[in-house]
Amino acid sequence: MHHESLHQVFQQDTKLLVTSMQGLLGLSIGPVLEITPLDTVTTELMPVERRVDALFQLDTEKTRYVVALESQGKPDADKRRSWPYYLAYLGERYDADAVLIVLTDEPLTERWAAQPIASGFPERPSLIAQPHVLGPTSVPLISSADEARGDIALWVLSSLVHGRRPANAGILTALAQELKDMDPDEAVVYAEYVEAGLTGSEVVEIWRQLMSTKIFYRSAAAQQVRAEVREEVRAEERAQAVLMVLERRGLEVPDGVRERVLSCRDSEELSALVDRAWEVTRAQDLFGD
Repeated sequence: MHHESLHQVFQQDTKLLVTSMQGLLGLSIGPVLEITPLDTVTTELMPVERRVDALFQLDTEKTRYVVALESQGKPDADKRRSWPYYLAYLGERYDADAVLIVLTDEPLTERWAAQPIASGFPERPSLIAQPHVLGPTSVPLISSADEARGDIALWVLSSLVHGRRPANAGILTALAQELKDMDPDEAVVYAEYVEAGLTGSEVVEIWRQLMSTKIFYRSAAAQQVRAEVREEVRAEERAQAVLMVLERRGLEVPDGVRERVLSCRDSEELSALVDRAWEVTRAQDLFGD
């Protein structure tokens, strides 16, 4: 009853809200034109898909982190408004400390994304979200194997962040040589990432010429590897969609069901499961067996 009375008194006399904010909290809110009580229900009745680009769980000795990655080409006010939601939702869903990392190759976007996202009164915000940014300033420009120190993934990231600028095109030559000496199945995946990241820039043709001399890149085996990677990604996305529908409908998903969905790699079956996820009353009935 105490809990209920504390907020109901504001519903009884809405002017109390203004009095409390200005007179008790010392907030300068200016003249209030209208106060409108709103529905307190925040549950989304219709599922609204919100998706981060990549999501990882990091367990340490003391803390569990859930890390969201967002690739960002240019400043986007709508995206900045969604980031605090992602952090709050992910932290609650996974019972972890949520972290947001923004990836960009544009200096302007890097500076924009690094700014704290504050909500509330400018002088005393109620919520502050602080993105971390990986961009031209924080990602080193790697142009040799010595600088990479055996970290091929970091080298590829460096090429994606810095390689689109014609002045830095030379860093691609050393990376291409490094890929030539790697296991072909692994190298072709990295090569595809670089080509995709450079698409639309002046230097993408330089990379294609470098790769065209590598037999593995255009071979039948390489094409099969790329096809398998793409199919694996599509299957994982469909499996996550099945679980998302069940969870958004408020259905409890037992570990056995979750594991069976995530292990499924049949595209047609997964598509059917997405449809069934909207119909079943229990997650256990998803497979109909």
